[in-house]
Amino acid sequence: MTDAAWIDAALTSARPQAVGALLRYFRNLDTAEEAFQNACLRALKSWPQNGPPRDPAAWLIMVGRNVAIDDIRRSKKQEALPEDEAISDLDDAEEQLAERLDGSHYRDDILRLLFICCHPDLPATQQIALALRIVSGLTVKQIARAFLVSEAAMEQRITRAKARVADANVPFETPGAVERSERLTSVAAMIYLIFNEGYSASGDTAEIRAPLCEEAIRLARLLLRLFQSEPEIMGLTALLLIQHARAAARFDADGAVILLDDQDRSLWNKSLIAEGLALIDKAMRHRRSGPYQVQAAIAALHARAEKPEDTDWTQIDLLYGALEIMQPSPVVTLNRAVAVSKVKGPQAGLDMIEPLAARLSNYFHFFGVRGAFLMQLGRNDEARTAFDRAIALANTSAEAAHIRMHLDRLQRDSQPRGKKAGK
Repeated sequence: MTDAAWIDAALTSARPQAVGALLRYFRNLDTAEEAFQNACLRALKSWPQNGPPRDPAAWLIMVGRNVAIDDIRRSKKQEALPEDEAISDLDDAEEQLAERLDGSHYRDDILRLLFICCHPDLPATQQIALALRIVSGLTVKQIARAFLVSEAAMEQRITRAKARVADANVPFETPGAVERSERLTSVAAMIYLIFNEGYSASGDTAEIRAPLCEEAIRLARLLLRLFQSEPEIMGLTALLLIQHARAAARFDADGAVILLDDQDRSLWNKSLIAEGLALIDKAMRHRRSGPYQVQAAIAALHARAEKPEDTDWTQIDLLYGALEIMQPSPVVTLNRAVAVSKVKGPQAGLDMIEPLAARLSNYFHFFGVRGAFLMQLGRNDEARTAFDRAIALANTSAEAAHIRMHLDRLQRDSQPRGKKAGK
């Protein structure tokens, strides 16, 4: 129970709860974070010798709070201190604190921490960086590596985010019901952005960025524990689980992208899929549909198909139609066009995306999809032009390599039959 792996897992799991409570006490992100780090250092010394506490989070909060108060005493003797209850017996104090944490403070502290990281004054990049640092506990070096920026640049980004939070005079009181509802959407969006940062990794970046997917799933599960009856949080968690279940099949040995229809489905993580399917089924029973639930339902239809030809594209088309109503977007329409092409043919898909050309003129996937439709229609010269544009807009070498594969196929098909390679 006291091995290094268990202690590391316990500290990671307790972090949001402990930092949230310390933030409530001291009303300063840096102070709360430093207090938690000091408590962790004491845990690494104490727990292997004395055994793990009954409630690791309660122990960390108590020790972190006392260490921080001692530091304040030493540095600011003349200033009023936070309320300091005398603690004479460790076990009794821990038990009392644990009982308080079992009440409303647990939920409110974590919510407050998440809400601060998603403060509307912060741009999305700073929200993600702050959440990964404060809530998840990733080091600045780890976050910088995942986002492919220098450590100094990421340190500056996080510092700016903390300064904005301080300047905004964010209230630390328990968030009210209206604020919870409003900010919950922002928290879910932040978690989704963290996941997408990892999911979009490919080639040389996949190994260092893919762990962001796992961290997003951990945060989604945390949010789900706080909002157990909220169908959209169920939908978000289900979506991330099902998407991440395909991780082992998404790239070949050279790091090239493997499209869904070409993936080895035996490599999909069945336990993650089962968990995701159970969640989306539970969410749908609430009959309060939302964008995450619809996206999860689409992912579920792909996951339930044992072979590509078993995919229910008609139902996927209908779901994308619902998503277009909830979140009108040219990207949603582009995705729907793929489903339409599977049901009605490539010309129907092409007709659907042509009006999107102006709005998606700098979007890699638009030209990749357009090129695929044109190639299926035998309009190879136009397909080649679309694929060339897609390569120019590719975000990663893996995306470019996938398009080049289509160009190579066009080149082979355009050669006289007798001159094809191998003939």
